[in-house]
Amino acid sequence: MFGYDAFRGQQQEIIEHVIAGGDALVLMPTGGGKSLCYQIPALVRPGTAVVVSPLIALMQDQVDALTELGVQAGFVNSTLDFDTRRVIEARFAAGELDLLYLAPEALASQSTLRLLERGRIALFAIDEAHCVSQWGHDFRPDYLNLNLLHERWPDVPRVALTATATTATHREIATRLGLGEARHFVSSFDRPNIQYRIVAKQDPRRQLLDLLRTEHRGDAGIVYCLSRNSVEKIAEFLKENGIPALPYHAGLDADLRATNQSRFLREDGLVMVATIAFGMGIDKPDVRFVAHLDLPKSVEGYYQETGRAGRDGLPSTAWLAYGLQDVVQQRKLIEGSEGDAAHRRNLGGHLDAMLALCETVECRRVQLLAYFGEQSAPCGNCDTCLAPPESWDGTVAAQKLLSTVFRLHRERNQKFGAGQCIDILLGKKTDKVVQWHHDELTVFGIGADLREAEWRAVIRQLLAQGLLAVEGDYGTLVLTDASGEVLGRRRQVMLRREPDRPVSPSKAARAAKSRADAPDLSPEAAALFERLRAWRAATAKEQSVPAYVIFHDATLRQIAAEAPRTLPALATVNGVGENKLAKFGQQILDTIADATP
Repeated sequence: MFGYDAFRGQQQEIIEHVIAGGDALVLMPTGGGKSLCYQIPALVRPGTAVVVSPLIALMQDQVDALTELGVQAGFVNSTLDFDTRRVIEARFAAGELDLLYLAPEALASQSTLRLLERGRIALFAIDEAHCVSQWGHDFRPDYLNLNLLHERWPDVPRVALTATATTATHREIATRLGLGEARHFVSSFDRPNIQYRIVAKQDPRRQLLDLLRTEHRGDAGIVYCLSRNSVEKIAEFLKENGIPALPYHAGLDADLRATNQSRFLREDGLVMVATIAFGMGIDKPDVRFVAHLDLPKSVEGYYQETGRAGRDGLPSTAWLAYGLQDVVQQRKLIEGSEGDAAHRRNLGGHLDAMLALCETVECRRVQLLAYFGEQSAPCGNCDTCLAPPESWDGTVAAQKLLSTVFRLHRERNQKFGAGQCIDILLGKKTDKVVQWHHDELTVFGIGADLREAEWRAVIRQLLAQGLLAVEGDYGTLVLTDASGEVLGRRRQVMLRREPDRPVSPSKAARAAKSRADAPDLSPEAAALFERLRAWRAATAKEQSVPAYVIFHDATLRQIAAEAPRTLPALATVNGVGENKLAKFGQQILDTIADATP
């Protein structure tokens, strides 16, 4: 059915457990093959598997992909007209569906529950199960009601699946969904084909453009921005520079948003510029890069967003431009957020972990996996492994900066932001410095040993370490309880120095390829791969489905490398199942014959 000759990781163990009627909680990285863990039991067990999925916009594509494989699948949601809905419901009641997709909101409806009573249910699959966690980054209140599935159908096995869960979130999923007695399957969160890179923000637009032009020309990718305004401007900037880009944010007209998402899923080589409103459940396997132009609020969010790259296992890039203003802005957002002190502490803890990832001098992957409770060795495929940064004793620099903040407040009863403090340290007689007589302070000019960019890095890292804080609408700098330990010479401050030469594109690409074991194609095979992609694009357009529903890039690459000349030979390629072999096999052989002498 699926065209694979072996399972990966814990898939077989999970599948056999669920087929036997057991409950399961599955933590597996994006691209690790979670879907098979309920799709195969859905085919084997009598009845229909009911899949709870949080995004109705993606159900159509998921059902299209299954239908292409020969699986009987359908969905019920608000996008269906009355007649179509009645047909799907009748097929479910008659036992003609292998899988039925529902949104969690639907289960609050008595009509949906009555529908489920009419059919035979093989299992319940709860996808994106981390949405049940109130302390998580994607909380969905409707997930809190999903325990009713077990209450009403106690003998139906349940499998909850997520790619994003800390130890605390893992426990909360089990508690809230009543899966304490379920078997827990926890796979490695490592995505070795993704290369993690975090760069100091200088001219982020140009930095992004350089990344796309030198490493990802013609590739599909996602660029995340914090604000709707930034999304619009970056999308326009990319288009002006010859890169096909689409905007996506909650303020866009709903039809335009749906159209842009559909185009991104169905067309090759588009760049989606979006807020984090975009992407949960995105099933596009050939996203080659995910870029962040603003600091994510949490490591979970960063991991999930970057995890949308390289679902097909081929080399991909997770790139983040990060600067002082990001830290100031996020601290201000937390300070002004709704909720009680515990909520703000939770947000602060999330941000602190994200800042630690940005500022580490150790392997990014080691730090990232440690956040999810997993130990690992340096990966050789992140920027800190490929171009190790230095750490330096920044105690004196920290004392100078903290003294400046202290004297402004103590001697002048004033608070200023980073820019004014840096001008004072550098001895710049700007209009603002002269106006406030800050050139008369004893700290004026004592920081000339560092450049402005270096002072901004110092401030950024002091904020990250909790030795400095920001407050108010203008992001003014203030001391913290821990500042006194540095000023009193009771604490050493180690800081990160950015490498003079960032990771070069060629070195990055070589490292990613070696980590992902992606086969290099010969010139002839590369030309055949492009012909196969063109055939796939035309076929997908004809059938009005995303290109990956026909075949993934990884499958086309293997076909191009092996150039099979017979249907039995083509059937040995990963991802070519019986249904697709019968449907597309001869077309592929004809494409190969046309391309090769």
